[in-house]
Amino acid sequence: MMRRTVVAAMVALLVAGCGGGSAVNDFGTVVKGSKGETVRVELRPGQRFSLAVADNPSVGDSWSLVEAPDAKVASYISKERESEGDAPGSGGTAYFVFNSKRPGTAEIRLFNCWRCGQDRTPKDEESRRQSGEAIFAVTVR
Repeated sequence: MMRRTVVAAMVALLVAGCGGGSAVNDFGTVVKGSKGETVRVELRPGQRFSLAVADNPSVGDSWSLVEAPDAKVASYISKERESEGDAPGSGGTAYFVFNSKRPGTAEIRLFNCWRCGQDRTPKDEESRRQSGEAIFAVTVR
C-alpha cells in the first residue's frame, strides 16, 4: 500500500510539472502585437484568444493590461508567460488570455512599463522612451 501511495505521489508531481508554470494550457487564437502598434482582431462569439507581446523581465519589460475590456465583448482570463530558454535572462512571450463573448467591439491596451518598478510609473527619461502600449482593436462578429 505504501509503495502505491509513493508512486501515485511521484506521478502527480510529474504531471503537475508538465504545464511549465502556466495556469492556462489553451491560448486559443494567438494574435501578436508590439509597442507602438495597433492590431485588428476579428473573432467569433465564444472563441478563446490570446494577445501576445515579446517579454523579457530581466531587461526591464513589465507588461500589464491597462484595463479589462467591456465584459459583454470579451472576458479576461489570465496573463501567462513562456520563456524561450532555460538560461537566466532568456526572453519570451507574455500572453493575455481572453474569451470572446457577444458581437461588438473593444479596444484592449497592454502597457509595457520599462524598468518602472512597483509604482508602475517611468522613473526617468529613458524609461519613458522605452515604455509604451500595444493596442488591439477587437471585433466579435
